[in-house]
Amino acid sequence: QVQLVESGGGLVQPGGSLRLSCAASGVIFNMYAMGWYRQAPGKERELVAAITSGGSTNYADSVKGRFTISRDNAKNTVYLQMNSLKPEDTAVYYCNANRFIRSYWGQGTQVTVSS
Repeated sequence: QVQLVESGGGLVQPGGSLRLSCAASGVIFNMYAMGWYRQAPGKERELVAAITSGGSTNYADSVKGRFTISRDNAKNTVYLQMNSLKPEDTAVYYCNANRFIRSYWGQGTQVTVSS
């Protein structure tokens, strides 16, 4: 059974930082591309950052220079370091694992940026 469990969300002031973690089980982690998506109220889910099995990364334009995605294959975990957070970063953040036609999602973690 595949499980993706996110953690690290919370309430932070504008300009602050958070680090999200996503622990995977039930998959051969190092064979999967991993991604972080987010969904704000009333908006569609959007890709925030992704990292391939080989370690290549890509980011949404809105987070470039502020967010960093990384993975630790020994721990079956992917991270999203979020710096210089803005109110518009407020959303539920979801972890995704995908390989060919297989795609799995975590349950999401709330990130709220507010003073």
